Amino acid sequence: MAYEYALYEKKDRIATITMNRPAVMNAIHPPATAELSEIWDDALADDNVWIVILTGAGDKAFSAGNDLKYTAEKGRPTGPLPHGGFGGLTSRTDIIKPIIAAVNGVALGGGFELALACDIILAADHARFGLPEPRVGLVAAAGGVHRLPRRMPLSIAMGYMLTGKHMTAQEAHQ
Repeated sequence: MAYEYALYEKKDRIATITMNRPAVMNAIHPPATAELSEIWDDALADDNVWIVILTGAGDKAFSAGNDLKYTAEKGRPTGPLPHGGFGGLTSRTDIIKPIIAAVNGVALGGGFELALACDIILAADHARFGLPEPRVGLVAAAGGVHRLPRRMPLSIAMGYMLTGKHMTAQEAHQ
């Protein structure tokens, strides 16, 4: 099936999901979340898929997170999110397959939260991570405030979560 906002491929027991909105740094808006939710449902239900890789199109961004311009123009969506939460992934608690985030640029806000929802994060040398929500009066409510402190010491995680400061791939690796 062809998708408008994502690419989906299954080969050799590996499913690759590519967020495909490079013109907006793979920012996620409600139509993209609906597509990604459907893709995640398929990949996780397919017994022939053993591993899932999540990445972003292009070399500038894994995902810049929530598409704030779309939200400003269209307003916040009403009703429940599609199954799986933001990007179809952040609220899933029953995944038994390994998920790898292949971060090939910035992973900010919800984009970082998507990466944090994965089991392994592989980052390009030029990758940058951050939860900039405090800079725009928001909170990383798609799991970032819970998952980041599980990956690094609490005091360091709090510094990133409260200031919106970015970290390089090298800093994240440490």
